[in-house]
Amino acid sequence: MKRRTAREKALQALFQIDVSNTEPSSAIEHVLEGEAGDEYLTMLVTGVVEQKNDIDLLIKDNLEKWSIDRLATVDRNLLRIAVYELKYAQNDVPENVILDEAIEIAKIYGDDQSSRFINGVLSKIKQKLLND
Repeated sequence: MKRRTAREKALQALFQIDVSNTEPSSAIEHVLEGEAGDEYLTMLVTGVVEQKNDIDLLIKDNLEKWSIDRLATVDRNLLRIAVYELKYAQNDVPENVILDEAIEIAKIYGDDQSSRFINGVLSKIKQKLLND
């Protein structure tokens, strides 16, 4: 499975977990629709679930005039995936690739403003992580 596909499936699984408190393993199984599992997909979903409090705190600190609860579910979970990759898996994927992928996925699954919003928040988070 390509990493883009793994990110999209992770977004779908995390959306399910966020909306209906589904167990991560069930959500992953559901989005795979009978396909073989994928290590990167599993790492993203379980990593975001395990680090959710730290990830959400980092997102909250970089939002202007928004609370994390008011974000669209797609945007919130896309930010979580990208922040997880930036903070915990950055050795594996270049930061600009992480941002570009999140922006492109936002164009597909988000609304008209999602890609610009995601870009703005992630750019601030990337700078903060570089300065820490």
